[in-house]
Amino acid sequence: MHNAQEPSADKSIRNTEPEEYDVVILGGGTGSTVAAWTFAGEGKRVVVIDRKYIGGSCPNIACLPSKNIIHSAKVASYVRRSEEFGITHNGFTVDMARVRDRKRKMVTGLNEMYLDSYRKTGAEFMFGSGRFIAPRTVEATLADGTTRRLRGQNVIVSTGTRALMGAIPGLAAAQPLTHIEALELDEVPKHLLVLGGGYVGMELSQAMRRFGSNVTVIDPNTRLMSREDEDVCAALRSALEDEGIEVVLNARTKRVSGRSGSSVNVVVEQSGTQRTLTATHLLVAIGRVPNTEGLGLELAGVELTDRGYIKVNERLQTSAPGVWAIGEVAGSPQFTHISIDDFRVVHANLTGGSRVTTGRQVPYCMFTDPELARIGMNETEMRTRRISYRLFKVPMDADLRTRTLGETRGFMKALVDTESDRILGFTAFGVGAGEIMAAVQVAMIAGLPYTALRDAVLTHPTLVEGLIALFSSIGELHRPAELSSPSAA
Repeated sequence: MHNAQEPSADKSIRNTEPEEYDVVILGGGTGSTVAAWTFAGEGKRVVVIDRKYIGGSCPNIACLPSKNIIHSAKVASYVRRSEEFGITHNGFTVDMARVRDRKRKMVTGLNEMYLDSYRKTGAEFMFGSGRFIAPRTVEATLADGTTRRLRGQNVIVSTGTRALMGAIPGLAAAQPLTHIEALELDEVPKHLLVLGGGYVGMELSQAMRRFGSNVTVIDPNTRLMSREDEDVCAALRSALEDEGIEVVLNARTKRVSGRSGSSVNVVVEQSGTQRTLTATHLLVAIGRVPNTEGLGLELAGVELTDRGYIKVNERLQTSAPGVWAIGEVAGSPQFTHISIDDFRVVHANLTGGSRVTTGRQVPYCMFTDPELARIGMNETEMRTRRISYRLFKVPMDADLRTRTLGETRGFMKALVDTESDRILGFTAFGVGAGEIMAAVQVAMIAGLPYTALRDAVLTHPTLVEGLIALFSSIGELHRPAELSSPSAA
């Protein structure tokens, strides 16, 4: 309930002239953090407002913390496999509190590093909740309840996304884990149900299984990571099932009951038949929604798309003059490296350059074990577009380094233009896939033919050397007449 003093307090605030900045940044994600340091380093007055995290979600609750936890799980996997390497042991236990504390220590170090960069560049950072109250004018409510009004010559919105709960009956009441809570667990779940077979679901499912949890993955599609090629999806499923993870596909979640952390029931429907899955914990990883509520965007003249993301053009300009949006809230691909590139687009357009988001490369890596990495098109997309290509594909054990590591699972494949010999796409499911992909990406950036990698002198024995074996294999020609229809793909 509002008290009697609030109207007069609001009136005094309204009469306060806003503080003037060159750049006001709403949301402290990675792209906006780099923006703050860069603009401030160029002599501009910059302020960043974020509700909770220094540097946004990537160094605090997402990319880096999850990879920290995943690496601990990899160590647990190595211990289980130790006899394969000639090392015996008498059993081991996983102390999740110490796993969590290792992650927290890393996050603390990252926060200190980020704050040091703020100090060195002169950019201002404040914890608070920001919202537009007028064009290019933001009101920030700080932790102590005080407010500041900030007007920017330019304003950048980078408020990101959050985990989607969906409209599944009983799901919210069950208080499921999202990736945030899963990375803070101090105990190994006895049985973890995972809703969603995408990035978050795959990475955390495998990690928790390696820590000792029974894990069941539920997905409504017929394949895990369903946007990938069928051979990729099959290889991923095989890897997870070999570790004892139960995969339940083509399953529609009908309702949820109980409470995650004690006992939870999930009713799913497959081919018209319902079944109930019971576990101690539930992780929801079914998608993301943009953080646009409560930002006062309508007061700034900023329009949204029909999916609730901020509407931007190829320069990341919003519908409001002087207001830009970057990262996931702008509908950009949900990767930290893309949010950084979004900043580059905005920076170029604010400093006399001309840069756009259209046509850029979007590499990605899913950090399961083995890793899944892709750049450019895959076969499904090539078939849909009816494009001819040559397919080069080899198992990972053709890369001799994998044999020394005992990590031979998976494969690499590349799609090559039939006329120019340029690489159109590359996918790897194997150890070090993300690092191998980077070498291919550089070749793609340079517009080199695949023969440049085939004939390169690469260090032996390294994982990247496997590209010689890949591009020395016999490329299988696929022409549109031979391709399956888009519906079949």
